[in-house]
Amino acid sequence: MAVEKTITKRLETLDSILDRLRASIKKNGLKNSKQREEIIAVLYNKSGMHLSPEEIANQLRMKDKNTSISSVYRILSFLEKENFITALEADKTGKRYEIAAKAHHDHIICLNCGTIIEFVDSDIERLQIDIAEKFGTQLISHDMRLFVLCSKCKTNS
Repeated sequence: MAVEKTITKRLETLDSILDRLRASIKKNGLKNSKQREEIIAVLYNKSGMHLSPEEIANQLRMKDKNTSISSVYRILSFLEKENFITALEADKTGKRYEIAAKAHHDHIICLNCGTIIEFVDSDIERLQIDIAEKFGTQLISHDMRLFVLCSKCKTNS
């Protein structure tokens, strides 16, 4: 698994996220699911990491050997739709997930080894707002991903 660096901070505690999850489950008329809460906990506790569904399932299998990958995919879809988690498609291996309750950040992704580095750059943030204003628009959101060869992969090629 790729090593990741993070400089972003959490905006919520795990308990407050789980409280919001329970309210969302009730609002959607669903049954409470321990597995939904466990997936949130895995992603929260692996802050700074961007986990694949398989990596999440492996973490859950440490507690419950009967965890099914199809259940994990289904739950991830629900959690993403309800904005508890965000997905990042770093490469052709599929989506990787992180908890959504973090301060805004951007990503640097190595196309060779898959390393993901989170970063925030105030100059880039300011430039994006300036560019949007230059075109007479208001920036609402953005997703910046820089695809690179990391220093380790550059050295080995």
